Amino acid sequence: MTPLENFYADLENPLQGCFLALRRLILSIDGAITPEWEYGMPFFYYKKKMFCYLWIDKKTKEPYIGVVKGLQVNHPELELGNRKLIPVFRLKASEDLPVTTIQTILTEAIKQY
Repeated sequence: MTPLENFYADLENPLQGCFLALRRLILSIDGAITPEWEYGMPFFYYKKKMFCYLWIDKKTKEPYIGVVKGLQVNHPELELGNRKLIPVFRLKASEDLPVTTIQTILTEAIKQY
């Protein structure tokens, strides 16, 4: 298996289910989005440019989506926190995904490319 496949396989539920659902959702937004393994995490590229990534918050142990061009996206649920460049959208692994919100944020991010 590839490192990317291992990442998803090694997760326990509910994180595994959440990340697999996020992967499907992100890939469904646009055919030009591709999954990659970059910087030791699952990254998604849009037309061969960094688009977003999935990761787990060290303190809360909850997943989030980092949106590379998120600074140009005006959405109240994107938070920069103490980061300098990439805002994140936080999720709860044990709750249903806010599909419409994720689609809105990522669709707006695509417009920045």
